[in-house]
Amino acid sequence: MSGRVFQSVIVQMKEATDRAIGVIDSEGSVIACSELSLIGTKLDEVSAVLEEKTEQVAVSGGRTFKYLSGWDNSYEYVVFVDGEDNQARCICIMASIAFNEAKACHEEKYDKTTFIKNILLDNILPGDIFVRARELRFDMDVSRAVFLIRQLEKSDISAVEVIQNLYPDRDRDFIVSVSETDIVLVKEVPADIELEQLHKIAMHIENTISTELFIRTVIGIGSVAKHLRLLAEKYKEAQVAIEVGKVFDTEKTIISYENLGIGRIIYQLPTTLCEMFLSEVFKKNPIDSLDHETLYTIRKFFENNLNVSETSRKLFVHRNTLVYRLEKIKKLTGLDLREFDHAIVFKVALMVNKYLNSQGVK
Repeated sequence: MSGRVFQSVIVQMKEATDRAIGVIDSEGSVIACSELSLIGTKLDEVSAVLEEKTEQVAVSGGRTFKYLSGWDNSYEYVVFVDGEDNQARCICIMASIAFNEAKACHEEKYDKTTFIKNILLDNILPGDIFVRARELRFDMDVSRAVFLIRQLEKSDISAVEVIQNLYPDRDRDFIVSVSETDIVLVKEVPADIELEQLHKIAMHIENTISTELFIRTVIGIGSVAKHLRLLAEKYKEAQVAIEVGKVFDTEKTIISYENLGIGRIIYQLPTTLCEMFLSEVFKKNPIDSLDHETLYTIRKFFENNLNVSETSRKLFVHRNTLVYRLEKIKKLTGLDLREFDHAIVFKVALMVNKYLNSQGVK
């Protein structure tokens, strides 16, 4: 970001104090200052402050310093004021507030990553997207994929930096921190990219974060956005992928919206409608009357495409034993799983029951 933004604030503050006020970048160079002769120089006493990266006010070499936080909670700039007294401390704190406001306004107007974040979070009107994209020289019709990386159990701010190192092209790939645990990668991709390739990108991210930070993640993948204005919709798809995956694909750590199938439909149904459906399907006995062994048999039967011989082989039981169990299920529920239509109803009923349990509905 240009030092002119900070310099314009400093010019307005000069009338309020005779103390020298300035801003230093992450390299230690003065990029804006009320004493113009200091611009472009490096302050020797700032090296210790730069290494500490503390949020508190620090003093060194006759000056008071305070960090300005970046959009991803990293530290990009340091404010300094001449003096180590309380007045210098107050001026430094007030200056940092003014600089942060100026910086935020500048980023909102000119920073591409902030622009992408505003689109994702629906903080910009659809009509303004076109205007702002033209100002930023943004290609709106490029295909982009949205990956939502959610950190589990614990979170680390360094995860943003890890992903930035994987995809350093700031003009094509954008990494946005949307919450303490959630990071979004908006990546430019070929128009004809396959879902398998998107899955490989997600696996690469997951493995890197796990290896470098020892953090478990779950990654939701939205369908590819063919236009910039569709990013918010694709971000919501990635969120839905994670939420539905928590219910129906608990063992998966990478879930694509396009692979959710009937699960995403069930997830959007009212619980009262789901309860009504279960009561209509299981008129004889409720689904909870089925024991764990019976449910395990049903699951294996579905996994083996309703094939009696293959299922009995996988269960290590005689074919007649499996047939007996299926007859028992038919008596209990009125559904013959060997008939395709009955099997579909039962499969959906199991998913609906799982969804209700996840919502705390008994």
